[in-house]
Amino acid sequence: MPVPDSPLPEDGQIKIWFRFIPREGWLPYDTEGLWATRLSSTTARIANAPFLQDGLAEGTVVRFVTDADGLHWATGQVVASGNCTVRILADPSGPLGSSPRAVHERLAPFGLGGEVFSEEFPLMAITVPSEANLTEIKTLLLRGRDEGWWHFEVSCMTDAWRVA
Repeated sequence: MPVPDSPLPEDGQIKIWFRFIPREGWLPYDTEGLWATRLSSTTARIANAPFLQDGLAEGTVVRFVTDADGLHWATGQVVASGNCTVRILADPSGPLGSSPRAVHERLAPFGLGGEVFSEEFPLMAITVPSEANLTEIKTLLLRGRDEGWWHFEVSCMTDAWRVA
C-alpha cells in the first residue's frame, strides 16, 4: 500500500516517541521511543517491537509531528503492518528461570527473535510476522504459559492471529 505522503527527505533511522497512560501494575513510563525509518517529512515505518505501546507492531507506518526540540511524536497510524507484537516474560520460578536466551531458544524454530528490555527486567518484545505459522506459535505460547515457562501478552493482534 502506498503511503500518502511524499517527497522522501533524508534516509535513515529516527526515533518516534509515543505517549500513553501507564497501566496500573505495569512499568511506570508514559512514553516510549521506537526506532523507525523515515518515509517522508511526516511519516515513518516502525523498525522494532514496542515494549510498552499497545496496538503497534514492527512495520507499521505512523504519522508524526516534530516539536521545537526536534523530537518526533507519533500522531496516529497510517498503515498497519499485518504483524503482531508479543511480549514474553520468563517465569523466574519456572523451568526456564528468568532467561531470555531460553525463551529465544523456544522461539527460534519459528525464526522469531526479539529484544530484551533490560538485564534487571528481562521482558522480551517479539515481532510475529504476518506470514509466520500463527497457529503453531500460539500453541507454543499457550503451552509455555500452562507449563510455567513464561507469562505473555499479545499487545498488537491481527484478525489472522485471532482465528489461528
